[in-house]
Amino acid sequence: MLATAALFAFLSNVPARGVEIEEVVFEDRVRVHDLPLVVAHTGLMRWKIVFRGYVAALYLGEGISPDDWSADVPKRLEIVYFWPIDGKAFGRAGEEILARNVSSAEIARPRTRLDRIASLYPEVHAGDRLSLTYVPVVGSELACNGNVLGELKGADFAAAYFAIWLGREPMSAPLRDQLLGRR
Repeated sequence: MLATAALFAFLSNVPARGVEIEEVVFEDRVRVHDLPLVVAHTGLMRWKIVFRGYVAALYLGEGISPDDWSADVPKRLEIVYFWPIDGKAFGRAGEEILARNVSSAEIARPRTRLDRIASLYPEVHAGDRLSLTYVPVVGSELACNGNVLGELKGADFAAAYFAIWLGREPMSAPLRDQLLGRR
């Protein structure tokens, strides 16, 4: 009995290995506002089929299906980049992809928040880690390498913005399918 307790105590202090894709490790689970989020799936975004652009992990609240990503549920998209990208490029690309995925009315409601998030994106370098996290009632948070860049309120904003990666016409359909477990 004492040996079992000692083994359990030892194992509970061993850090989780995480989920690895393209030599990038994502934590198995993260805690956000005291909520546990677990990795649903990971994926690789390729540019022009050949070049690795970035890897991403979709985290969801425990028991939430990836098919329910657009619902008012806790979620996080974490992205690690292989190439530098100018911060202004995020806003331009985001606008184009949003227009393909949500109606003009769905864009109009969170317009000021969409403009704000576009202004928050920094220039990213190879190895930088951006995360977009949404918690119901609290809102969305954009962070770079763990540093919060800004917070935005509203489930409407989160549903629209996550559609850039997970919507019916996302930035990359193969990446979306990987993140939603449809490979």
